[in-house]
Amino acid sequence: MSKLDPKDAKTQWTSFMKHSQRMKFSEIPQRLHALLMPPEPIIINHVISVDPNDQKKTACYDIDVEVDDTLKTQMNSFLLSTASQQEIAGLDNKIHETIETINHLKTQREFMLSFARDPQGFINDWLQSQCRDLKTMTDVVGNPEEERRAEFYHQPWAQEAVCRYFYSKVQQRRQELEQALGIRNT
Repeated sequence: MSKLDPKDAKTQWTSFMKHSQRMKFSEIPQRLHALLMPPEPIIINHVISVDPNDQKKTACYDIDVEVDDTLKTQMNSFLLSTASQQEIAGLDNKIHETIETINHLKTQREFMLSFARDPQGFINDWLQSQCRDLKTMTDVVGNPEEERRAEFYHQPWAQEAVCRYFYSKVQQRRQELEQALGIRNT
């Protein structure tokens, strides 16, 4: 509550608005803030009774007091600043990188500990794992135990597979020679 007369406030507002004919809607609170007066202090008169015969010793009153929340304005300004957003994004990336590094180091530690506990078993397991990974990467399917035996390669499909393999190699070599000699196959 200010002690301004409404006519005086209107005069002040009119003189203030003469400086600019138009303004953005979002600028209105900033411009109005300059015209507002701080609220008058609240004075509470209370008499403390020291009379021992007074029966009413305790009294509770709820008083609502509106106070500007300075922390809220600081938080809003922090969240709205783009520099802070970039800093937060940078810190977030750094956190993700740190977590990835921790996970990688944890995996390395487990790898080394299992090697330290049983070196021979570890190497056997690791070789089998590498073999499976290689087959997965090259899309090779089959039974490794069966492929170790000679009977596997004496089956009827093996003869045709060998012929197709040599045919594709001959065709590949022929194309290389034609390209090298500049011969076109029409």
